[in-house]
Amino acid sequence: MTKIGFIGTGLMGQGMVLNLMKKDFEVQVWNRTKAKAKRLIEQGAVWTESAKDCSTGVDFVITIVGYPKDVEEVYFGQNGVFEGSKPGTTVIDMTTTSPKLSQKIYAKAKELGLSALDAPVSGGKAGADSGKLAIMVGGDKEVFQEALPVFYALGENIVYEGSAGAGQHTKMANQIAIAGSLSGVCEALFYAKKVGLDPEKTYQTIRTGAAGSFQMEAFMPKMINEDFDATFYMKHFIKDLTIAKEESKSRNFKLEIMEAIRTKCLKVQDMGYGDQGTQALYHYYVLRRLNKKAFRVKTECFFELCCLMQQ
Repeated sequence: MTKIGFIGTGLMGQGMVLNLMKKDFEVQVWNRTKAKAKRLIEQGAVWTESAKDCSTGVDFVITIVGYPKDVEEVYFGQNGVFEGSKPGTTVIDMTTTSPKLSQKIYAKAKELGLSALDAPVSGGKAGADSGKLAIMVGGDKEVFQEALPVFYALGENIVYEGSAGAGQHTKMANQIAIAGSLSGVCEALFYAKKVGLDPEKTYQTIRTGAAGSFQMEAFMPKMINEDFDATFYMKHFIKDLTIAKEESKSRNFKLEIMEAIRTKCLKVQDMGYGDQGTQALYHYYVLRRLNKKAFRVKTECFFELCCLMQQ
């Protein structure tokens, strides 16, 4: 039986672990917060006490954590993956992270007699739960071929993109495309409401035409119903777009539309909605004027208070 160490049992990781176990993989897990692994332990996953322990005695190590700094710590830190993995193990980072970090992991793995793949995913929590993720993979092609049974337990559209870091670069292209599409959905709904259209009727009309998209299907109904629960966190979307900005800047080109939308997302996070789903971008269009008005009111009150204090 193929044994897998799985690190990161959050929004995405839970469904992924359950799907691996359904395919009869033996899975041991670790997460910084044990409570987030409780359901998996009850279903038969084996709890370990550190990333090092989770990486010990397995054929594959899969990581899907939050930010590049988390990836760095999980692999290179004390009690990390590289301390626990034996030669011959394949480490697969499925976090969306920096392509440069993926190349660093690949080089270190080679040095230790390990194999490494970067394999970020698209499809959100729904894709993770259903086992229908899109998986974009970078690394050595022969290692990719050996890992296919693992990938097919997690997703459907699995593509070898090229050398180390290529999976991450493909994910950047994916997130850049989402940014424009998501913003378009927000603006379309905002326009419909401002001119007096019925939002639901508008959605049902335009969803089947040329404007139809995954982002519209997934999120316009949620925006209409004011459902901003996360299937993919806004704060993680900002992280992804920031990586795309850094990568483009390092190559001396600009992504004007992506950067404009990233700025809007940052403002939404500043409003306090970073832990909501990406559909929270709609708050930017609805609340920005309210926030400006509130700021003016606070400023006027402060000015009046100063005048009173001087009297």
